Amino acid sequence: MTRWLWRLAWLLVPGAYAVHHFAPDQAVLAFVLACLSLVPLAREMGDATEDLAERLGPAAGSLLNSTFGNAAELILGIAALRAGRIDLVKGSITGSILGNLLLVAGASITVGGLKFDRLHFSRVGAGASISTLFLAVVALATPAMLGKFGTHPQHVIALSESISVVLLFMYALSLIFSLRTQAQIEKAPAREPLAATPAEAAAAQAQKESETPHGPMWRPIVWLLASASATAVSSEVLVAALEGTLQRVHLPEIFVGVVIVAIIGNAAEHSTALLFGRRGEMDVALGIAWESSKQIALFVAPVLVFVGAGLGQPMDLAFSSFEVVAVALAVIATALIASDGETHWLEGAFLLAVYVVLAIGFYFAP
Repeated sequence: MTRWLWRLAWLLVPGAYAVHHFAPDQAVLAFVLACLSLVPLAREMGDATEDLAERLGPAAGSLLNSTFGNAAELILGIAALRAGRIDLVKGSITGSILGNLLLVAGASITVGGLKFDRLHFSRVGAGASISTLFLAVVALATPAMLGKFGTHPQHVIALSESISVVLLFMYALSLIFSLRTQAQIEKAPAREPLAATPAEAAAAQAQKESETPHGPMWRPIVWLLASASATAVSSEVLVAALEGTLQRVHLPEIFVGVVIVAIIGNAAEHSTALLFGRRGEMDVALGIAWESSKQIALFVAPVLVFVGAGLGQPMDLAFSSFEVVAVALAVIATALIASDGETHWLEGAFLLAVYVVLAIGFYFAP
């Protein structure tokens, strides 16, 4: 889909808004339109963020990507918090982590493995991602266990806020590692490069110029703000239409959050990872999946804890037992295929199967 076709899909936003306000009995249609509208909006925010990141340089660009990389999920979470839909917020967080680790990574490995016998990726980056994701499991399990042991709800909220500070701090450290330490570790042994021919030098310069963003700086800023505003509108419609949709289609709210909303919210990111996976560029494809999971667990979730406190809708990190177990199983599955720095299509199918089993589990979850 070309860039302008993505932008034509913005018409879904006023469509969802109109159905919600002028045909309130059509909650399912409003919900579907709002969900679908999030796909082009997330894509637009991602493109605008990357455009700005390239203009601002590596350090500022990485910080911008890390902050706005999951802006759609953050905006949707804030809208759900305002409506008191805490279970939907937690479900979308769980679903985003599971979807990236299992669905996106698995699909990327599978499509790449059908073209290449072996697929290679950085063991250093994989190890760092798994370590931070294990921290996410601990951060979710601790409040959940204490809640089961009868800890007072206010204490669980205070614990969640304290853990959120730790998560944000570790997220900042992981950014520093990605920007500086990881690059040093993976740096190839120094050797004299072969001199490029004049033709090769000209071709390299032309490619560099073609990759440089053109146009005024205000353009990606305007698109970023516009897409963020439209995402807020769609998120409000989605949350408002949720109750009527659940009554009509008889789906558990946790299933809607973990599977449907999470997949829709990450659809644009998923397509990009699949594209790189098909090319065999697994560092990029898996990096998209793992970095997005890390951002959700270590940045979006703790930010939503503090936003909830500010909105008078306190949210804790005491997720349901099945959600904690599902995230832990996803991290274990990721560790199993990431330990040797190479993979193949069968391991991709394995991740997809794990995702399907867990999705079925959430459908039957109480």
